Amino acid sequence: MAAQFFCSHFYLNPNFALLMIKRLVDTLSKIGLGPFFFLMIGVIFLAWLYPPVGIEESPLHLPAIAGYGVSVIFFFYGAKLSPESLLSGLSKWRLHLVVQLSTFVLFPLIIITLRLIFKDYFSTNIGLGIFYVAALPSTVSSSIVMVSIARGNIAAAIFNASISSILGIFITPLLMSTALGKTQEGFDIGHTILLLCLQVLLPVIIGLFLHHKIGDWVSRYKTTLGKFDQFIILLIVYTSFCESFSGHMFDHFTISEIVVLGAMMLTLFLVVFILMNQLSIWMKFKREDRITVIFCGSKKSLVQGAVMGKVLFPDQAVLGVVLLPLMLYHALQLMVGSTIAKAMGKKEKDVV
Repeated sequence: MAAQFFCSHFYLNPNFALLMIKRLVDTLSKIGLGPFFFLMIGVIFLAWLYPPVGIEESPLHLPAIAGYGVSVIFFFYGAKLSPESLLSGLSKWRLHLVVQLSTFVLFPLIIITLRLIFKDYFSTNIGLGIFYVAALPSTVSSSIVMVSIARGNIAAAIFNASISSILGIFITPLLMSTALGKTQEGFDIGHTILLLCLQVLLPVIIGLFLHHKIGDWVSRYKTTLGKFDQFIILLIVYTSFCESFSGHMFDHFTISEIVVLGAMMLTLFLVVFILMNQLSIWMKFKREDRITVIFCGSKKSLVQGAVMGKVLFPDQAVLGVVLLPLMLYHALQLMVGSTIAKAMGKKEKDVV
């Protein structure tokens, strides 16, 4: 009876169907699964259906378009940065030091320890992808949003996310050289950093210098520019997975292996999150500073990962596999992080 009632309402009443879809979308958004997540799943499915469209040899030249789009993303990122706000954020140096050490030291140490224990697993491309997650800088937008929701120190979050992105251009390739030097013949760390400086750092610097001229315009159209960012990331994911499926890189993967990988990424996030919280308490940070530490110090950037991956992994077929742990970590940090942020923000509101 219940199924019959639902079906009759769903097919005969369009408003009922729209209402159910809206409620589903709202529920998923509350746990951090917005449209971008499902678009990412969608482009992977498209890559699986017909991979030749997105490969390097395709007449559409989608990988090249994605490469140019990366520089545009970071130009506008630099234009959004205010030099004054960056300088004013230097005062809380202890907080910044803890966040950057978590991002570039704690994460790699955890994975290096696991690599020593599970050598066979971490010698695969998936293992390489897990280490890549650990080597990446913190994300910008989601860290700031979650700090804001949890009622933390937003200014410190902006400073840390911005500095982390810039430091990552140099530190991430250095960390990855320890793994890629053994698996990727001819890996040149100096050449890699130079490419990243030209493709990422130089556009950021140019944008930063033009902040006073176009900063207001960028802020006015931040929603449109945000959609452009997402489009380029989706294009990178799509072309990478096209290469991977075309090269049969996923032929031996099972659903259970992906579930286990997801559980590992969730555990990694929670371990770092808890450690950062305990360290913040031990260092007697104020509540708003502690929130900034735990959210900025536990995040990893999908944007930087996709961008740097194009330079660090010239074999795009390998890149598709390497990005899989990062995409799982990205989705889980949004789901779990947003849930925790909302709970912390509600608790503080109730106290006030």
